[in-house]
Amino acid sequence: WSNAPRIPYPMGWIQRSSPQWVDPTGFLDQLAEILERIPPLPGEEPLYDQYRTRVAAAKQNRSIKNTMIEAAKQTESGVIEGFLRWSENGEPAGNGWQRSFDSANWGTNYRNRTASARSNIFENVQEETRYYFTDYDISGDQLDGNDQYKVTFPAGELPPVNGFWSMTLYNESHFFYENPLNRYSLGTKNKTLQLNDDGSLTLYAGNKSPGEDKESNWLPAPKGPFSLYIRAYWGKQPILDGSWKPPVIQKTE
Repeated sequence: WSNAPRIPYPMGWIQRSSPQWVDPTGFLDQLAEILERIPPLPGEEPLYDQYRTRVAAAKQNRSIKNTMIEAAKQTESGVIEGFLRWSENGEPAGNGWQRSFDSANWGTNYRNRTASARSNIFENVQEETRYYFTDYDISGDQLDGNDQYKVTFPAGELPPVNGFWSMTLYNESHFFYENPLNRYSLGTKNKTLQLNDDGSLTLYAGNKSPGEDKESNWLPAPKGPFSLYIRAYWGKQPILDGSWKPPVIQKTE
């Protein structure tokens, strides 16, 4: 991980900032070892041969190595850092959300695999878990804890699952936000959620409480950018075929 500040909490720890996973200046030195440790997928053998040839050339020629290091730096800033934005991950799911696809079964979809590694670390196959994520409200504005939001699941339109579902709030670095309620997600496990009179479910997100009568449905947010993330475990057919849409996120003030 890194030396970023850590905050203990019952399930482990919260990290305030996102570490740099790969040092682009040392990438080539690590690549040679990785090529030996990780076997190629069927059909990737020629690609591995190309990489080995380039690594060998870099070892023999400092100018070539410097050029490749510079390319790695540009890729880090121009591509890899962008994957921390959910709009650069997955595919559109409706109402401003993205959803995962090919999770844990990447094949040769290198872009999707790299995006998930940068933003998510681990994912189950989509038949087990489908993930939905967003940084934006329905107007396309960045979610920010200085504003208040409501997220309403219409009656009968909770995530259709055989298992369970949850909606989690993360800070701008995709880590939990420390809060007085020690609350990081809401969903099936929460037995005190209050339904609206019409049977719909409204969850609230923001730095300020939406009011004592709504606090059971509130996800506390930092005073700054945050994102929302829905996990649907053992999804039913609408989850699997993509016909279920995540709820609208509306700013309330």
